Amino acid sequence: MSNLNNTDRELRHFRNRIMALAVLVLFCFFLLLLRFVWLQVVRHSNYVAQAEENRISIVPTMPSRGIITDRNGVVLANNYSAYTLEITPAKIEGKMDEVIDELSLFIDITSRDRKRFRRRMEETKRFESIVLKSKLTDEEVARFTVQRYRFPGVEVQARMFRQYPLGEVAAHAIGYIGRISQKDIDRLPEEEETNYQGTTHYGKEGIEKSYERVLHGVTGYEEMEVSASGRAVRTLSTRSTVPGNNLVLSIDIELQRVVEEAFGKRRGALVAMDPATGEILAYVSKPTFDPNLFVDGIDQQNWDELNTSINRPLVNRPIRGAYPPGSTYKPFMALAALELGYRTPQAAISDPGYFLYGNHRFRDDKVGGHGIVDMYKSIVQSCDTYYYILASEMGVDTMHDFMKQFGFGEQTGIDLPHERKGILPSTEWKRNAYRNPNQKKWYAGETISLGIGQGYNTFTPLQLAYATALLVNNGSAARPHLVKEIENGVTHERKPVVTETVRLELKQENIEVVKRAMAGVVKEGTAARVFGGAGYVSGGKTGTAQVIGIGKNEKYNAAALAEHKRDHALYTAFAPVDNPKIVIALIVENAGFGASAAAPIARKAMDYFFLGKKPVSEVSTRGVPEPDDYPEEPDEVLQPILTPAIPEEENTEEE
Repeated sequence: MSNLNNTDRELRHFRNRIMALAVLVLFCFFLLLLRFVWLQVVRHSNYVAQAEENRISIVPTMPSRGIITDRNGVVLANNYSAYTLEITPAKIEGKMDEVIDELSLFIDITSRDRKRFRRRMEETKRFESIVLKSKLTDEEVARFTVQRYRFPGVEVQARMFRQYPLGEVAAHAIGYIGRISQKDIDRLPEEEETNYQGTTHYGKEGIEKSYERVLHGVTGYEEMEVSASGRAVRTLSTRSTVPGNNLVLSIDIELQRVVEEAFGKRRGALVAMDPATGEILAYVSKPTFDPNLFVDGIDQQNWDELNTSINRPLVNRPIRGAYPPGSTYKPFMALAALELGYRTPQAAISDPGYFLYGNHRFRDDKVGGHGIVDMYKSIVQSCDTYYYILASEMGVDTMHDFMKQFGFGEQTGIDLPHERKGILPSTEWKRNAYRNPNQKKWYAGETISLGIGQGYNTFTPLQLAYATALLVNNGSAARPHLVKEIENGVTHERKPVVTETVRLELKQENIEVVKRAMAGVVKEGTAARVFGGAGYVSGGKTGTAQVIGIGKNEKYNAAALAEHKRDHALYTAFAPVDNPKIVIALIVENAGFGASAAAPIARKAMDYFFLGKKPVSEVSTRGVPEPDDYPEEPDEVLQPILTPAIPEEENTEEE
């Protein structure tokens, strides 16, 4: 009986275990069913999309970047096709370094190529193609093709590369492209990010940067069905690329060459523009550089040479160099005096060769003075004393308010990045510029040197050109721009670029007084020897800007100073006088006097513009002497108030 009870008990335990196991199994099946419903019903659309993404690969195709030409059709930036060796990390079998080592057996892969590739790997998704070696030779392409089967995930691709055929000519205006960085991508508007998928290069400086989206075009794509191993099976759909638009610059590249050759090895800047349209005819920054060095990533040696050079070739001087304008400021001071009622054209002073303010003597360039000086003579002979007195009477804020309308201390709005404002001083400016309470106060003695374009005054060559255009074009000038037309990359239709025309409320009779005096500078004044025999009628103003201070009892001696401490030479010019077609502003750094160093460059530019003359090295320029042939007779001796601002260099990254 006890055995029967034991058997029943065991059966009950067995049945209970079976039931528990059945419940557990059913519970597990229920969990699997829930998971199945979750995956197949709730998350169905998501996983279908993921499956499609694994099955379908979107391969972007790069558009052809727009070309850049000068106003006469000379190509300044174009594209050419070359082969690249590219690796898709996700498709590589084995270690990356071992694959590259094998590739280097029949393709010349340098340590620089390897370093650059590793950097790009860190910035790129694993399934995207990364360039290992650019611009393969035909022999290298043939050798790889034979060995192609050994390297899954490695391909030779035909890509377009940027080229600047003229090298250093107009480099600061054109700019350059370089490898696209994460910073470039982060700065893109959200709607533009898709258009830059697969893009390898991006505009870094100059027109290439400011018109990046115009030049880039529209990225196309191929929608490919791929196997599990990543090989293409078939093309599902495509979207054609749209080439970037072409740019026609307003620059005359032959005029640009003439000016660059005239500068030689000297440092400086020149801007030539049409005041009526705002078109920049020449845009020179010296020394310059070869933009081709940056396209595929500049090497360390060239980067160090450019970045550490005392001549600072990477500084875009026309918009980034801020200099005292020197005596080129005097015509604006004269116009201010007429407009505001401080002087009449006939009102004259007696110049003893200095101006006493308190116990400080502000010297003129001519010992004994210029005698009786009216407004015409003050500009033609560049009399400092006349403008010392005028500045003292007007005061800094009155000068500031009048000069501001000419664009001094303001960005001109040119279609280039990183334009500098310069400094047009005022009492408010000084209060905001300094932290030390003792430096915030404006002292009356600081006003005197402002009248001759010294002191705190620092402007860019472009600002000086634009202000001169407003003055000599009867108070009206279009804002400066480098792009003349945008050409559609598909239809080749051209759309002109038109900028705002600024019109100032000035009395025409006052403008004529100043223009007549500037014409007198060329006929009988400080620039007369330079422009003798010219086949056109021009006006101008010489200027010399002090770099360092000179003691009260000292005399300026260029030969005794280090080259970088010598005065800057400036010149502003326009022609014809009655209806200007060209306005020029230029500076030659540490070159001395405007009449001897700067004016001859303006003469060569105008000789080409009006007469088609080439530089001295090619064609005679009617006996125009070289700068060294001129006697060192200053048109002014500038007084020490402040050390002028030095051009600031761009933050140029090595890409």
